[in-house]
Amino acid sequence: MTGDREGFEAFARTRSGALLRSAYLLTGDHGLAEDLLQETLVRVAQHWARLDLDGSPEAYARQVLYSRAVDSWRWRRRRPPEVGGAAWDALAERRAGPGGGDETGDIDRRVVLRAALARLTPRQRAVLVLRFFEDRSESQTAAVLGCSVGTVKSQTRHAVDRLRVLAPELAETFGQEVTTP
Repeated sequence: MTGDREGFEAFARTRSGALLRSAYLLTGDHGLAEDLLQETLVRVAQHWARLDLDGSPEAYARQVLYSRAVDSWRWRRRRPPEVGGAAWDALAERRAGPGGGDETGDIDRRVVLRAALARLTPRQRAVLVLRFFEDRSESQTAAVLGCSVGTVKSQTRHAVDRLRVLAPELAETFGQEVTTP
């Protein structure tokens, strides 16, 4: 039993950073990401003995992470965060200061991207995180989300189209022409 605990603790130490980054991309909020990671690690700990034998704790953890994120979106139906207020003012101050140069453009793109991602549906956001951040194939993404490959393809297409409408300046930044529907 002690080996199980040590094995889980080692897994949690080594994989928490990567899982937290994915959780943040899914939630768009540091506090919610930490809560999601904690819930995920609790589930993994509960099933550790079986997972350790199967050799797939990482896959199970990611499955739990994504399914819990989608479940929380279904129940919470939060309003997307608005761009503005104190955070926006702090960004403007930082832009005005010395050394703003290229970093300002990166910060602007991140702010725009974060706001646009927050306005996507939960499934669209999860598909984009899996496909483009974690570089998973369509079939891997479908397996993680428990849907068909066709659903992954259509959700990816709809999400990218929606991002083009919500944040056309992102495509222009990377030299891509944007067509609006």
